[in-house]
Amino acid sequence: MNWGVFEGLLSGVNKYSTAFGRIWLSVVFIFRLLVYLVAAERVWSDDHKDFDCNTEQPGCTNVCFDHFFPVSHIRLWALQLILVTCPSLLVLMHVAYRVAREQRLRETKGDSYRCIYPNPGKKRGGLWWTYLLSLIFKASVDLVFLYIFFRFYRNYTLPRLVKCELPPCPNVVDCFISRPTEKNIFTLFMVVTTCICVVLNLVEATYLIGKRCRECGRAGGGDSRRHSHDCPVSCADPAGAEGQGLHGDDYKPHPAAIPLTASSPSTLSEDEACS
Repeated sequence: MNWGVFEGLLSGVNKYSTAFGRIWLSVVFIFRLLVYLVAAERVWSDDHKDFDCNTEQPGCTNVCFDHFFPVSHIRLWALQLILVTCPSLLVLMHVAYRVAREQRLRETKGDSYRCIYPNPGKKRGGLWWTYLLSLIFKASVDLVFLYIFFRFYRNYTLPRLVKCELPPCPNVVDCFISRPTEKNIFTLFMVVTTCICVVLNLVEATYLIGKRCRECGRAGGGDSRRHSHDCPVSCADPAGAEGQGLHGDDYKPHPAAIPLTASSPSTLSEDEACS
């Protein structure tokens, strides 16, 4: 794995996330990804080799193992982590698309260029929807995998002894699972961290929706100037944009730009005026 590229992706996701999103990223990276890479793979590395059944009937052990372990925990967790982290990369791609579009318009239009995204990383418009849908998708993926684990492994636990009577087993045979206590501990740990991630995603989605509702309420109440920085503005020099209607209501021109007229109060002394 190229850790430099991975670090760049993490810093990008952290940059465009809220405080809840940064906490979620820390939980996923430290308590799920690192635990998976460092410890969980080794715990399940001998699950098939040390699955013993008290029979020598050819094929019986394989059939019983496939029945009680339809999908390995490790492979399910790997698929879950991939699906959970992909939406965050989509947010980075959306920001990169905004930046590339700004650059392309700047090169094409030159001096007449107007900024479409004054702050490409600000969660407004399509990026806000992308971020919100990514949160919903991540929470949905975690909930689906929690249900899958519950269906395959009742109560997320593994028994020490299982009884199998599937053909070609000649009769009911006893099969023993390797290190069931250690596997149960890691399974419950991953389930708890997954639940924490689901809660963080839902809290962050609620925070985004509530913040947008408050902003819309303030804008509807007449406080539209508060959001003027979200509107497209000229990226050219403000001095060269004079006369284009880009100044706000509180704009005051430089005193040198005000022509001296007869109605303007004179600042000259009486002797200078007479001369």
